[in-house]
Amino acid sequence: MTSGSAAYERRSAAPVIAPVRPRKLAKVPFVELAEGRLQGVVSSGSDVERVYVSSITAGDHGLSCNTNNNRPCGGLSGGTRACNHLRALADAAVAQYGLDRVARYLKVTVPDGSDDLWSGLHTTTAPNRAAEVFAGFLRHLAYLEVPSTTEPLPDLHWFPAAGAVS
Repeated sequence: MTSGSAAYERRSAAPVIAPVRPRKLAKVPFVELAEGRLQGVVSSGSDVERVYVSSITAGDHGLSCNTNNNRPCGGLSGGTRACNHLRALADAAVAQYGLDRVARYLKVTVPDGSDDLWSGLHTTTAPNRAAEVFAGFLRHLAYLEVPSTTEPLPDLHWFPAAGAVS
């Protein structure tokens, strides 16, 4: 380790990057750039007990959208025309991470002067990854139920702690 390394590099906590702009968590409670996909969970507009697990793969821009019960989304036309859930997911990602970062991750070329991620996507059908994306969401939800403590929690050694960055 070099003496010039940042303080957070010497800890098990990392700085939290603030969202680019606020987003509505009720509509898209979970969005992440992970495992070569923009992926997340989108609330159903018609049924409070249903969510959609949506993803866009990096590079080939494969679209996938299924319910939490692993049923295909009726709005995803042939796997190549985006449903409203995928559009909500992309909008939440742009709000969270910024257009440039999302476009770079997905390997999208957004035309100059455009702020529309979809204008650069050339979509295909992607394999269903709903189970693994939803499992990740449930893992994150479980952390909300961990009681407050000042003792170390081995499961959360990677999690950014408040005040950990100097």
